[in-house]
Amino acid sequence: MSAPTVVPLTPLDPQYDAGILRRAIIGSSVDSAAIIGLLTNRTSDQRQEILHHYQHSFSQDLRQDLKNVTGGDFQTVIMALMTPMNKYLAKEIHRALGSRGAKERTLIELLCTRDNASIRAIKDAFYNLYGKSLEEMVQEGTSGSFQELLIALCSCSRDERECEAEAIDLAQQLYLAGEGRSRTGEPQLRNILTSLSHKTLRKVFQEYNKLAGKSFGNLLEEEVTGDSLKGMLAVYSSIQNPAVFFAEALHASMVGLGTRDRTLIRLVVSRSEIDMGDIKVQYHNLYGRTLEKDIKGDTSGDYKRTLLALIGAS
Repeated sequence: MSAPTVVPLTPLDPQYDAGILRRAIIGSSVDSAAIIGLLTNRTSDQRQEILHHYQHSFSQDLRQDLKNVTGGDFQTVIMALMTPMNKYLAKEIHRALGSRGAKERTLIELLCTRDNASIRAIKDAFYNLYGKSLEEMVQEGTSGSFQELLIALCSCSRDERECEAEAIDLAQQLYLAGEGRSRTGEPQLRNILTSLSHKTLRKVFQEYNKLAGKSFGNLLEEEVTGDSLKGMLAVYSSIQNPAVFFAEALHASMVGLGTRDRTLIRLVVSRSEIDMGDIKVQYHNLYGRTLEKDIKGDTSGDYKRTLLALIGAS
């Protein structure tokens, strides 16, 4: 059972909340604490209800009003909170596909870690926003085996059934191929990771580890290279233990010189309603310090306060 740090407020009074936000925005000075306290204690769907009541009550666009009174990274995280989640993630993918920088990291985070239903929802939002299919834009913006991996994931053709017998048989085939010193091959590994259910794959990983004395991740590292390897490892890791995968991604966004703020914001906003409680535990296990401490050390001001509230810290 996953542990979110942002849960629905019950009962919700979106009209009352809209009034609080209006007063926080138009007062003699902006009440950032009220804005943060309210938005970080409502789910994405509830924020959209508040937005609609705000428009009805005050004939104003809440997103634009919030944008007008915020700035910098604080504005970025507030705009993320006020965008429906699938639309927000679709926009992040579109931005990554149009960038010249390390777009592969973003595409891996957003497409290699989700199940059929999540990817379908993002695909629908993407098409509604841009009038083009996600697959079409992935083909335009990527190439080679990495492109093939992303297209396979975007096809949402993963079999959602749990097939234990198939998993055991497949693990044996992979082990015997290794014993015979023949290469499994990247296409076969890609097909395995994109066509079987998460439950079946966890059984494959477990059985392969017992037979071979090494992880499925080790097998990938022996057979695949480049961005395709990074993508397949993300699929493997996020199925094996999603909290560990996202804890590592959060750490990577803050380690070294400079914080990758857009990544940090996206990870905190998108996981807060899913499993941020689990991620915090794994973060401490992996790095011997809390996620709260690292966010405090890498951010400041209202931006920091918003992120801390979203992860259930102070």
